[in-house]
Amino acid sequence: MLFSVIWQVFSRFLLKSPSTITDEISSFSLIWLGLLGAAYATGKRLHLAIDLIPSHIVAKRQKLYERIVQGSVLIFGFLVMVIGGVRLCWLTFVFQQKSATLEIPLGFIYLVIPISGLLICYYSLVILLRKKDLVL
Repeated sequence: MLFSVIWQVFSRFLLKSPSTITDEISSFSLIWLGLLGAAYATGKRLHLAIDLIPSHIVAKRQKLYERIVQGSVLIFGFLVMVIGGVRLCWLTFVFQQKSATLEIPLGFIYLVIPISGLLICYYSLVILLRKKDLVL
């Protein structure tokens, strides 16, 4: 992505002939980087969290609250990202949607949605199963 942006700046300002493919390459790279980064952050528990609710409940309830939040992440990851992402990819392949400049099937670009969704589900399950001291 970095080289694509550097080439875009170089070709636009120094060569006075902007490259036509670098905009799509950098956009698609940003999509993949952002979604895979979200999955990585889920696995490392690096996501930003609002601690307003956990700071006001007792320790025993905090564990239950953490379990509810992690379960919600798991459900969202599966329903929206995995199932919705697979449906989105399937539809773009069926309707043969292609990117404007590179003319590659958009299904390959959108494939990162179910992939990152599966990773988020995996990490959420690992976190849920690792915390044996959580109470129901």
